[in-house]
Amino acid sequence: MTTQPPPITPRSSGAMPDPSLEDVHRSVPVSNGSWWRRLFAFAGPAYMVSVGYMDPGNWATDLEGGARFGYRLIWVLLVCNMMAVLLQTLSARLGLVTGRDLAQACRDNYPAPVRWALFLLCEIAIAAMDLAELLGTAIGLNLLFGIPLQWAVLITGFDVLVLLGLQRLGIRKMEAFILALVLTIGVCFVIEMVLSRPSLSGMASGLVPRPLSNGQLYIAIGMLGATVMPHNLYLHSALVQTRNVPRTRKGIAQACRFNLIDSVVALNAAFFVNAAILVLAAAVFFRNGIVVNELQQAHRLLDGFLGTQVAPIAFAVALIAAGQSSTLTGTLAGQITMEGFLRFRMQPWLRRLMTRSIAIVPAMIVISVMGDTGSYRLLILSQVILSLQLPFAVVPLIKFTSSKVKMGPFANPRWVRVLAWSIAAVIIALNVVLVYGEVRSWSAAAGRFSWLVLAGAIPAAACLGGLLAWITFRRSEPAERVAPSVSPAQVAAQATALPREFQRIGVALEARHTDGHILAQAIGLARTHRAELVLMHVVQGVGGQWYGQQTGDTESHEDERYLEQLCERLRKDLAGSEVPGIRFVLGYGSVARELVRLAAREHLDLLVIGGHGHRGLADILYGQTISGVRHGVRIPLFTVRQE
Repeated sequence: MTTQPPPITPRSSGAMPDPSLEDVHRSVPVSNGSWWRRLFAFAGPAYMVSVGYMDPGNWATDLEGGARFGYRLIWVLLVCNMMAVLLQTLSARLGLVTGRDLAQACRDNYPAPVRWALFLLCEIAIAAMDLAELLGTAIGLNLLFGIPLQWAVLITGFDVLVLLGLQRLGIRKMEAFILALVLTIGVCFVIEMVLSRPSLSGMASGLVPRPLSNGQLYIAIGMLGATVMPHNLYLHSALVQTRNVPRTRKGIAQACRFNLIDSVVALNAAFFVNAAILVLAAAVFFRNGIVVNELQQAHRLLDGFLGTQVAPIAFAVALIAAGQSSTLTGTLAGQITMEGFLRFRMQPWLRRLMTRSIAIVPAMIVISVMGDTGSYRLLILSQVILSLQLPFAVVPLIKFTSSKVKMGPFANPRWVRVLAWSIAAVIIALNVVLVYGEVRSWSAAAGRFSWLVLAGAIPAAACLGGLLAWITFRRSEPAERVAPSVSPAQVAAQATALPREFQRIGVALEARHTDGHILAQAIGLARTHRAELVLMHVVQGVGGQWYGQQTGDTESHEDERYLEQLCERLRKDLAGSEVPGIRFVLGYGSVARELVRLAAREHLDLLVIGGHGHRGLADILYGQTISGVRHGVRIPLFTVRQE
């Protein structure tokens, strides 16, 4: 008889009370069939991550690199892609082995000031990424439909509705939608490549590494920030946890192998798109001696040089697809970092709206002042910002995945550690060069006020450098300081030793025919616990909302009369039963706020409430009472599905 190996328990997180992406955590079954069926079950997370590697910010750096320097920077894209494959693989392994995403791992291991600093840096990166997505989608709408750029920027704010619908469909359908957008981008660039007829010898020579001039270095750093994107490291470590992987050494090892294949295939597809953009710019613009400094200019020139309307249309369609696909994954990344660093959960559509609102303001200002050229420079700047934030995600990732305490037998071997730290050193060195060059140029441009630039830039750079050094050289936590696992026996003993008795039970009614179903549940609980029953109703009409208890409208009188008659009838029907008393109370205005207030005022021990079960847009139209009450009351909430 063979014995199964013990399950692998995450060693850095205790009982993991807050799983990453809780709504879809371990929701995708892993097939035990053929090798291809298992590969298909694991395919998806890397494709969702890959769209960040082909977002509109990449287009700006790739187009400028190809238009200014021809095929020379293809090797930079290739090296960046190889870096991305390794780092995304480490990210996936962290999530699979420890059961924690990168943000949660940072929260588990760093003190509060460091967590907050890393969170704020990550939010800046996500805002920069969202700025690129916003501008890309807006420019695509402008090119395809002729919508003025400022109006197109405002229209992009409504993509939150697309997100609402997709999030309700589940993770697999969202992955399928993202894959469809990726295929759309790929097909568009296959068409562009065929029409532009690039030089094969030029492409081959571009794969040979060469020293970078100052202008090439700035574009190369932008390519690095556009390719190895920091938010993707947080995102990938969470997405892999949507698979229901057996918590055994064999099951986790198999998941790591399949996710490696997923990452290699997906990220090489992203490399093809980025290389295709650069090659297109080299074949069309560099060959004709034209420097492109805006996406609109590239769109117009494609028609002139290639002599067909297909090329510019494919360019615009791919740009919109890139912006929308990156928008969806960017929102998920924002949720993951906010919940991971702060344990603060926000509705996805609200999180999307907040991030997009932050991005819209600078976009509108720059477009109003500088026009189309300003939007292009803003795209380039957004990618440089992403590159500057990258070390603060890469260094913790390498340290966590190299720790035997956290990863056990799945810790990085020596050759992976050497390679990963070499990549981190290259990223940090490039960023130091970039910061030095940028501060120097700002100081020169400021003239006699250069001291103001230096007074602000030098302390900020010193603080960030100190933070990075602390994270890099800080000793890992010893094994004995890792949070112990929660004992099921201890939890069960505590639960059974503290019996809960309810003396006063409230029931929220709507003065509708569905009240009978809710009351039946509440009466059953009141009989069991011999508890007083408090009938509760909130007057929602305009009078109730504006005038509260002073309202004298018909609706308020009818609701009060309804509760009086209901109480009288229940007292008669339940006379002599275990229910000691029945009374009613009225509230006015916001349902959720009033139920919370009344529950506290009446000293309830339990609140019974009905749920309609509506979803999506109906939540916006009719509100989400249960969610608001759940977060406001400090007592148990018993939810009844209304028929």
